[in-house]
Amino acid sequence: MTCWGNMRTKFSIFNFQFSTLELLFLLILASLFFFTRLYRLTKVPVFCDEAIYIRWAQIMRNEPSLRFLPLQDGKQPLFMWLVMPMLKLFSDPLFAGRFASVLAGLAVLFAVLIYQYINTKRWRWWVGLIYIFLPFSVFFDRMALVDSLLAAFGVWALNFAVLLGMTLRLDVAMILGMILGGSLLTKSPGMFFVILAPVVAALQLMVNSEKSKVKLKVKSLIKLISLIFVSLAIAFAIYNILRLGPNFHMIKIRNKDYIYSLSELKQYPLHPFLENIKSVGRYYWHYLTPPILFLGLMGILVEIKRFASLKFAWRNLGILLWWGIPLLTQAAIAKVFTARYILFSVPVFILFASFGLRLILEKIKKIARDPLMRRALTLLTLILILSPAFYFDWQLWRNPAQANFPQDERKGYLEDWTAGWGIKSIADYLKQLPKDKNIVVGTEGFFGTLPEGLQIYLEKESKITVIGVGYPIKAIPESLVNAKKAGDRVYLVVNQSRLEMGNQKGLKLIRAYEKPGGDRLLFFEISNF
Repeated sequence: MTCWGNMRTKFSIFNFQFSTLELLFLLILASLFFFTRLYRLTKVPVFCDEAIYIRWAQIMRNEPSLRFLPLQDGKQPLFMWLVMPMLKLFSDPLFAGRFASVLAGLAVLFAVLIYQYINTKRWRWWVGLIYIFLPFSVFFDRMALVDSLLAAFGVWALNFAVLLGMTLRLDVAMILGMILGGSLLTKSPGMFFVILAPVVAALQLMVNSEKSKVKLKVKSLIKLISLIFVSLAIAFAIYNILRLGPNFHMIKIRNKDYIYSLSELKQYPLHPFLENIKSVGRYYWHYLTPPILFLGLMGILVEIKRFASLKFAWRNLGILLWWGIPLLTQAAIAKVFTARYILFSVPVFILFASFGLRLILEKIKKIARDPLMRRALTLLTLILILSPAFYFDWQLWRNPAQANFPQDERKGYLEDWTAGWGIKSIADYLKQLPKDKNIVVGTEGFFGTLPEGLQIYLEKESKITVIGVGYPIKAIPESLVNAKKAGDRVYLVVNQSRLEMGNQKGLKLIRAYEKPGGDRLLFFEISNF
C-alpha cells in the first residue's frame, strides 16, 4: 500500500500536476508513439513532395545564401529548415526528413493531452492512445511533408489561445504569437489559426466570467484585445522574415494555383464544395477508421445538442469553430484536395472523439458496479474501438500496398510516378560502380520524385550527375547520347507508363522495379550505338 501510495504522490512540472503513476503513463505513451512512428519508417517509398523538400533542405544546408530556396516555388521554408539538422544526424536522407515529421507528431500528442488537462484538470490518457494508433496520424507523421508540423502549430495555438483567455498574461500572448508566426512560416493555411485564436481566447474569457458568476468587465476585455494585438504583431513580424528571401511574392502567386478565385466561385459556388466534402468523408472514413469517426461525430452532436438547449460550453464552441471553419473553407475554395491538406483538423476531431468515448465510459461506470468488471469492460471497449486502426497500422508497417488507403491516395503514394519504388536501390547500385569514369543518369521529368528522389541519395557522390530529361521518353535524349559519346557511363531511369520508345535499341535493362498498381520503374544502361 505504501508503494502504491508513493506512485500517487503529486509533483509539478511547468504548473502541470503529475503523480509518479501519471508520469509513468506519459512515458509509456511517448514510447508507444516512437515505436509506431519509427518502426520501418522508410517502408513506404519516397513520395514526390518528400523528394523535393529533402532536396531543398540539402541544398540549403550546403549553401547558406539559399536558405529561402523554397520561396522560388511559393513554399514557406520552416519545415525544410528543421530537416537540415536532421540530415546531419542521420545518414539516410529519407529517414532524416521523416524524423522531422515524427517530432512534429510528438508535439501534437503532447498538445492534445495538455488540452484535456487544461480543461478538466485531469489527464485523459485515452485521447493519447487514439492519436498514437490513428492511421491518419501514423501515416502522415511518418512522411517528410509539412502537414504534421502545421497540425502541431495548430493544436498548440489552440492551447495557448485558451490559456490567454484564462490568464490574460503577457508571456502567454507572446508565446501564442510565436506559435502563430511558426504556423505562417510552415504553410499558408496557418492563417486560419491567426484568425481563430482571438475568437477562442474571447470565448474562454466568457467561460471564466460564467464560472466566477461575475459580469464580464470592460477592463478585462480591453486587456485581452491588447494582448491579442501583441500576439498578432509577433506573428506577422515572424512571418515577414520571409521578405528577406528574393521570391516572397511567389507565395501569393502559387496560392492561386490551389484555390479558386472569387469570380470562379461565383460561377460555380457549390461545385468544389460538394466534391471536396465527399472527399472529406472518404478520407475520414479510411484514415480515422469507422469507430473513431463515429466517436468524433457523437462528440460533435452532443455539443451541438447542448448549444440547442442553451447549455453549450463556450470553450467547446471554440474548438468546434477551430475544427469546422478551416475544414469547410478548404472544401469550399480548394482546387487541389488531398487528405494531408486537412490533417490539421484531425487533432481537434480527436478531442471530440474523446468526448464521445468519455460518454461511453461513463455508461460503463454506471452499468458495472464492480471495479474489476468496469476495468475489463473499459479495456474491451478501447480494444474494439482501436482494432481497425491496429490493423491499418500493421499493414502499413508490413506491406503498405495492403493497407486500406482511399483509392486516390493509394495511387499517389504507392502506385503512380509519384511513388519512388526502387529509387534507393538504384542509388545504391550507382554508388558501387567504379569511379574511373563520370556517371550520368537521366531521369524522366525535371521536378519531383525524379530526379530529386535520386539526387537526395547521391548528394555526396561527386562523380555521379543526375539530370532530368523530360517525359514521355520517345527516344534516347540527346544529352545522354552526347555523354555516352564523351566516354561517360550513362543510365536512364523511367517509369514504364512514361516510356514511349517503340525501338529500344541502345537501352540495356538492368532491373525493373514493380509497383503495386502494375507500373514499373525501369533502370537502363545506355549501351554503345
